[in-house]
Amino acid sequence: MKSSLLVLMLAVPAAVLAQLPPSGSVAVPLEEYNKLVELAEKPVKQPEAPPVPYTLNRAELRLRVAEESVSGTIQLEGEVFGKGAIKVPLISGMTVVDAQAQGRPLPLLQQADGTHTAVLSGPGEFAVTLEAGIQLNIEPGRASFRLPVPWAGAVRLALVVPGDNTNVGIYPGLVTSRASSDGQTTVEATLVPGQTSTIGWTTRENAAPVVPREVRFLSDVKTLASVSDGQLGIAALADITVVQGEPAQFELAVPAGYEVTDATGPSLESSEVEAGVLVLKVARAAQRSHQFLVSMERSIEAPKAEVPILSFKGAQRETGEMLVASEGTMELTAKESGGLKRMDLKEVNPSLRSLAQYPLQAAFRYHRQPAEPVGLALEWVRFPDSSVLAAVAQRAVVTTLVTSEGRSLTEVRLVVSNQAQPFLKVALPPGASILSADVAGEKVKPVEGPDGSRVPLLRPGFRPSGPYTASFVFVHSGAPFAKKGGSELALPKMDVPIGLVQWEVFLPERYKVKDFGGDAMSTSLLPPPSEEVPVDEKEAQLQDAEAWPVTGYVDLGSMKPGQLGGYVLDASGAVIPGAQVTVLHQATEAAMRAVTDAGGRWIVSNVPSGKVAITAASPGFTSFDTQLDYDASRPARFSFTLSVRGAKQEVTVVSGRNAAQLMRIPAGVAKNSAEAQYEASANVGNLQRRIAGVLPITVDVPRAGNSYRFVRPLVLDEETKVTFNYRTR
Repeated sequence: MKSSLLVLMLAVPAAVLAQLPPSGSVAVPLEEYNKLVELAEKPVKQPEAPPVPYTLNRAELRLRVAEESVSGTIQLEGEVFGKGAIKVPLISGMTVVDAQAQGRPLPLLQQADGTHTAVLSGPGEFAVTLEAGIQLNIEPGRASFRLPVPWAGAVRLALVVPGDNTNVGIYPGLVTSRASSDGQTTVEATLVPGQTSTIGWTTRENAAPVVPREVRFLSDVKTLASVSDGQLGIAALADITVVQGEPAQFELAVPAGYEVTDATGPSLESSEVEAGVLVLKVARAAQRSHQFLVSMERSIEAPKAEVPILSFKGAQRETGEMLVASEGTMELTAKESGGLKRMDLKEVNPSLRSLAQYPLQAAFRYHRQPAEPVGLALEWVRFPDSSVLAAVAQRAVVTTLVTSEGRSLTEVRLVVSNQAQPFLKVALPPGASILSADVAGEKVKPVEGPDGSRVPLLRPGFRPSGPYTASFVFVHSGAPFAKKGGSELALPKMDVPIGLVQWEVFLPERYKVKDFGGDAMSTSLLPPPSEEVPVDEKEAQLQDAEAWPVTGYVDLGSMKPGQLGGYVLDASGAVIPGAQVTVLHQATEAAMRAVTDAGGRWIVSNVPSGKVAITAASPGFTSFDTQLDYDASRPARFSFTLSVRGAKQEVTVVSGRNAAQLMRIPAGVAKNSAEAQYEASANVGNLQRRIAGVLPITVDVPRAGNSYRFVRPLVLDEETKVTFNYRTR
């Protein structure tokens, strides 16, 4: 029978029977039957367990002060994720009078640490209401209590205290509103979850008069004076140490002609200027130390000014530092008097140095005596500013990934020294577009202009004090690869000078390339990275791996007289790129250094005959030291093996036999090191990961391939191109 239907009278799994009619026979196509059987055989996916058994989403505390206690309600809302009975900690440090959940009594468990815990059923949301109280601490003229705050996502407090306009302080916490009526003050605040807040206010109770203790404190004021065009700015960082008493405020005399622009401090409650005096009121009078940052400025016309030494009224001892900075190009002369003593700029307090936005000119310190004046007079000559480059890139590290279809993705990372240039003008090749950009590790948004794309070099709130990194990623459609042919890659024009372009091109493994051309030079054509260095710098350079860049390609096949070279390997026989090798000629004390290339090769030149000491080192490995008699007429190759960091190895070679043992290179190392020069760097892996998880496009970049490296020095507003021929393997 050729019908495509079968009458099914077979016993099938329960999962399939659940989808069939209640009784009778059913005729279904064979294809549908096979799908039902396959569905029944699939294992049932077990539900995943929640990462946490419960959570407290919100807590609202409504408390009222009455006589010697604080009481009220605490409403907690949250959710239980696990199944069955789950223990949920609610509050601690308070006395709970009653607890209810959904209008029903809720039993609570009290742990050994005083935490009240409820047993709630899940999964599902819950709402718990607690009647609780806490003891009030009453002192002469003041009342306070410590409130344990629940661990909830958001915690709100509504507190009612007696008295009109009572000044209630909450720390830590943020008061959002105050209101007074009928002899009471209501305060609403947001509290920090999980932290104990101290809440206090002043009372009007009649207490025995207390004779206030005399206030005694010490002041240390670090002042930065900044001279700019037509303005003198003062920034003072004051440290106050209270020796005796509880001062509620401090007074700082404002010099004549100066205007206070800002006053801040962690304990500062308010500040105001009254009759030429800056009054700094503190929130916690009992605190023993305070710190304030005060800024003020004045206009100046003549090229000279007296810098004021700020003083706090009533200070028992006054010490400080004075730092002078100037904007632009000027010759500044500082003349000190009294107890002001000149100091080295390196000794300036780091916090004071961080306030400077202009170049530093002079620094002083002082310890003011009661009858000794302290003064600082400044005079300067300003020179007109000449035009300078707004921005310059020390180098550009470029990584390009090419797909089998000829599409390319390129990341350009610039190490920039920037004075004031906000954008980098980028002239992309036809068919290219920018995908993302960042400045100093934070994303920024590129923009399109009428004459090209713009990549931000600065961002809001970022003021670079030295070189930093700016990067962007662009994609180019390119042309699909054929079985063989030629291709071209291009970097865009950029309107900042670039000292050195280092370009790595990653091509799929299936394509064999040759005949590179264009504006950039292959690193394999660079000379060996060796140079002569003084002997006393040897140890310092061995410890500074970043001073030994891996560049060039070392050719050991045609060594000339006076040359030493070879390989540096690890214990497994793999080559170690970037290892530092130093050759010391013991008779002349001349030292030559080299760094291994991507294939683990090194070479030094102009080594005279005689006894030499060779040291090989690499981060993470033990160093290797050896001595041998070298004949300059017979260039030799040496292979060093470095083990994982441990005890330092020292081998002394005094005979030709031992030297011959060092010259033996393990089989396959030369071949492997030649292949290692095409291995991809970490930049390729990082860009591949960005494609997979961050960039807003889909690019099928092959995971296996070869890297080709190029360099080009001194590039300014011009394209950099690389051409090559290829064929499919």
